[in-house]
Amino acid sequence: QVQLEESGGGSVQAGDSLRLACAASRRTFSDYAMGWFRQTPGKEREFVAGITNSGGNKYYADSVKGRFTIARDNAKNTLILQMNSLKPEDTAVYYCAASYGVARYPSNYYYWGPGTQVTVSS
Repeated sequence: QVQLEESGGGSVQAGDSLRLACAASRRTFSDYAMGWFRQTPGKEREFVAGITNSGGNKYYADSVKGRFTIARDNAKNTLILQMNSLKPEDTAVYYCAASYGVARYPSNYYYWGPGTQVTVSS
């Protein structure tokens, strides 16, 4: 089992940047593919970005491609989401999650952090 905790959320203006981090509890962090998801009230949790366990392959939702970058540091058990050119529609609670293979569906992920709020004002 791995415990995850997000940090770095906050309130920003449109066009600003934020950097989210996800700290993992286990030294076997590198065994897991990781993903970032987001959710707004009344909507399903949606895939934002995913990365393979080695970091060699990355995947993005079309809505964030070119603006967000996912990365990981396996030596520090840390997952990163760099968010640039933020838009009001990026407002959501952001979650990191761990799986045994990168997937776009929340049901494929076994472990989740509690989430961090990102609010983007116009």
